[in-house]
Amino acid sequence: MHAFIFDLDGVIVFTDNFHYQAWKKMADNLGIYFDEKINNRLRGVSRADSLDIILERYDGVLSIAEKAGLMEQKNNDYRCLLETMTPKDVSHEVRDTLLKLRQMGFRLAIGSSSRNAGFILEKVGLTGLFDALSDGNNITRSKPDPEVFLKAAEFLNIRPASCAVVEDAYAGIEAAKSAGMTAIGIGDAAKCDEADYRIASFCELIKIAGQLRVC
Repeated sequence: MHAFIFDLDGVIVFTDNFHYQAWKKMADNLGIYFDEKINNRLRGVSRADSLDIILERYDGVLSIAEKAGLMEQKNNDYRCLLETMTPKDVSHEVRDTLLKLRQMGFRLAIGSSSRNAGFILEKVGLTGLFDALSDGNNITRSKPDPEVFLKAAEFLNIRPASCAVVEDAYAGIEAAKSAGMTAIGIGDAAKCDEADYRIASFCELIKIAGQLRVC
């Protein structure tokens, strides 16, 4: 085992509420009912697929250009909220664990469907801790397709079987398994039977890393 690939939102940082606020503003403007339960369906899903989920409750018909405009406005609203993020938005536990994993010789990467992953990493001061970034800017298929994780392994120049993925969404666990990688579930994904490991706290990765290193 040579690398850990992390989903970003819900694992390293928590911007779910920002997504919710931006999508809800858009939905309210269209007169579409939108709540946190619907928002949970969008976790780990691409922006275009997220919009399609929201539009399930929309009676009208939108052109491709209109949909593109809605996604751009949502992203603009979301990025305005992201501007408020600082290094304080990353817990000491997460930051210390990432540092320890690097000290143990593991390479680290981000595997996220978000097109804002690089921007978020910069805002919270984590850019230098990751060796590779695979995100919505370099993939065409969102999770549960394994593309984002396979790209991360490619960028790291490490074979998929030597990578462990840390995910908080069931779709992410499915994507990791499809990629032939070790799947570690945290948060909601800690309940996923398909995960190879299920953890309650981020620092538990140190113990898992010790086990994987001797495999």
